[in-house]
Amino acid sequence: MNQQHRHPLVEDLLALITASAAVSIGVYLFKLCGFLTGGTAGIALILTKVSFLSFGQAFFLVNLPFYYLAWTRMGKRFTLNTFIAVTTVSFVSDLLPKLWVVTDVNVFFAAISGGLLVGLGILIMFRHQSSLGGLGVLAKYLQEQGIMNAGRFQLVVDVCIITVGFFLVPFTTLLLSILGAVAMNMVIAVNHKPGRYQIT
Repeated sequence: MNQQHRHPLVEDLLALITASAAVSIGVYLFKLCGFLTGGTAGIALILTKVSFLSFGQAFFLVNLPFYYLAWTRMGKRFTLNTFIAVTTVSFVSDLLPKLWVVTDVNVFFAAISGGLLVGLGILIMFRHQSSLGGLGVLAKYLQEQGIMNAGRFQLVVDVCIITVGFFLVPFTTLLLSILGAVAMNMVIAVNHKPGRYQIT
């Protein structure tokens, strides 16, 4: 059975809300410690450091150009689900600091757990015909075409994006950002493999 038909729309919506919450909390931990990350989320975090945009605003805007690829290559359902996920993450990420005030957090805990949460959210999105937008759309497309594993592709690209942070954050923060990116992509690389998610 084709994966895109395995879940009714209601199940997709519930899963995307769960995934968006996980991603938003992970991004919140990153922001608290000044970390960067990869993908469109990383681009959005960089924009918050060099512009007046909030993360949610930057994240929503950065993802807009990638919807064409999603629409033409991944289908209407995938595009709709991705738009819902991106919009939810954009909204919740800006709302979360008003609902949950964290005054102190261990930087290693923030890097690892934040990365795992974002990776978990992306994994749920992938399994419900969605993504976190941007490079996630391209990563999923490449894997479905048998060109490259989604996690490996994102890891390579993410490290390149984080390297830009060398000019924006202290070196220690940059290393912890890379640790977070590795944790995030390990979740995807280990768990998102063709044929692993089967209905029996």
